[in-house]
Amino acid sequence: MRRRRAIKREIQSDPKYNSQLVAKLVSICLVKGEKSLAERIVYSAFDILEKKTSKNGLEVLKKALENARPLLEVKPRRVGGATYQVPQEIRSERGTIIALRWIRNFARARKGKPMQERLAQELLDAYNNEGATIKKKEDTHKMAESNKAFAHFRW
Repeated sequence: MRRRRAIKREIQSDPKYNSQLVAKLVSICLVKGEKSLAERIVYSAFDILEKKTSKNGLEVLKKALENARPLLEVKPRRVGGATYQVPQEIRSERGTIIALRWIRNFARARKGKPMQERLAQELLDAYNNEGATIKKKEDTHKMAESNKAFAHFRW
């Protein structure tokens, strides 16, 4: 290790749902530091979800993250001039962040609707175990599975 380990900062809960998970989603959806806009988008998406599913938006988010969270990932390792994709398990915290990032990216990739509708639809797809985010998770797991032979390069 080159330097000291970074100190984990405590993230403040969001004002409406009093949840750190929602605060993380808001932070990930930030564009150009406009936090109030990001909050408005996330809260509107939750309202849309509540209308569509008749469940609390926070419950839908938790279930969607549970479905979208990857358990394995591949990391490149250089061994003797060759680069191997080495599968590694992911800590739950990192898995959550990756899942949130995927949801945000695939929501942005959808076109033709306002961001809150796209985000709500992506969360709903992840909640129902379908859509681009779940496909990305499965692809990541397949990649890790196919490179299982290189697991002994892990360190």
